[in-house]
Amino acid sequence: MSLPNLDKLVAGKGVYICNDTTEVTKVMDGIFVLEDTVFSTLKVEGVDALSSYVSTPATAIKAGAYIRPLDGAKFSGVTLTSGSVAILIG
Repeated sequence: MSLPNLDKLVAGKGVYICNDTTEVTKVMDGIFVLEDTVFSTLKVEGVDALSSYVSTPATAIKAGAYIRPLDGAKFSGVTLTSGSVAILIG
């Protein structure tokens, strides 16, 4: 059985922990939310797409959430207002 996306779940290319409000610009396969976290931006190809992933951006995303880009895209940047996340390097 082939599991071509397994590396995206187990962070096969590594992780980067973001725990401040400085924008992180990397190629990202996904984001694990480590504690209740408020995002100020979530970029796909340099364009903020936060409202496509979070219905109420000013409300914290609960710890344990796993956010993946839609349709095979990659996240390109993220900025937090509060909280911390593990970014899966793409």
